[in-house]
Amino acid sequence: MLMAHPVLLRNLVEQYRTLSLLHAEDATTDVRQKLEDVSYTLCVSTGTRTPEAALIAARDRLVDAFGGEDPLLVA
Repeated sequence: MLMAHPVLLRNLVEQYRTLSLLHAEDATTDVRQKLEDVSYTLCVSTGTRTPEAALIAARDRLVDAFGGEDPLLVA
């Protein structure tokens, strides 16, 4: 299976988090569509079927790629 570059994967996770927050605050059609698009891309990039599973897979891959540190916790 092809694997997304860690930088791309981290960017997708950050986009997903940002859009999730925006969607919770103001569920416009534009934000919803962008969230669906990022969710789909994140799932494809991690070989999963749900955003929740994709986030777990992304975290595992990023921790491996960055030598055991959790890059999602670093601002």
